[in-house]
Amino acid sequence: MSDSQDSATAYVIEVLEAKGTATRDDFDVEGIVAESHAVANSWNFRSIEDTTFWQIAARFLKL
Repeated sequence: MSDSQDSATAYVIEVLEAKGTATRDDFDVEGIVAESHAVANSWNFRSIEDTTFWQIAARFLKL
């Protein structure tokens, strides 16, 4: 997978929807991508620990 904003967005959506309990529409995906990019300093978000990713995602949960 090439490292780009599009591949990073696809990765975030895949992780959010993996367990089947949430969909991309439950989150501000663009916000997650932006903050994850800042944390990872890269478009490859696989380097972010799971706990950190879910802390980021929780901040972008739509209520």
